Amino acid sequence: MYSLPDDQLYSIYDLLAHQQRFAMRALKGIRKGDHEKLKINLLIAFSWLMAIANRFHIDVDDAVWQRFPMLCSYCSKKPCACKKVKPTSRRKLVIIKNARPPTLAGFQEMFVAIYPPGRRTLSDAGIHLAEEMGEVSEAVHNFLGQHRSGQLQSIKQEIADFVSCVFGIANSARINIAAELAKMFSHNCHVCHKAPCVCSFSKVARLRT
Repeated sequence: MYSLPDDQLYSIYDLLAHQQRFAMRALKGIRKGDHEKLKINLLIAFSWLMAIANRFHIDVDDAVWQRFPMLCSYCSKKPCACKKVKPTSRRKLVIIKNARPPTLAGFQEMFVAIYPPGRRTLSDAGIHLAEEMGEVSEAVHNFLGQHRSGQLQSIKQEIADFVSCVFGIANSARINIAAELAKMFSHNCHVCHKAPCVCSFSKVARLRT
């Protein structure tokens, strides 16, 4: 739906800008208590993140599982026990292959188990998303500036972290990501309703949500 227009119209910097733009609008939805604004912008920001991953040929499903194999990526516990054990570095993760969720909805449920939404406020989840948004941008800029192989791995990890925060907000706000994405893109592009998308660069730039 978006591969061709993304490649033709947008640089990686454009993709980052749009991902950040809609993520910030989602955060504005949190601040204003506007659930609909939060939902639609969170979904769009997630979609732009997928465009970034596609540009780098990153398998997001695999990146998320390697980072969060049914465990917190830092303390290696489920549910997360970081506040209790206060780890100073990431602990080694043991990956159980047959525990991997087969669907997007399954991944969302996995994050409920790792990071129970009742343990923090929606605002706290939003702050974490903003932090990870900056780290995705930093990882991409570092790689594009230096082109070191290890930096591509950093992009994968930061994308996985951002995805975890998307699910964190969704779980706190009771947003079913898989179901809402299916609705949003049920008639192809959610703006022009074409596949592939025919929205111009300026049309996307003017989009208000």
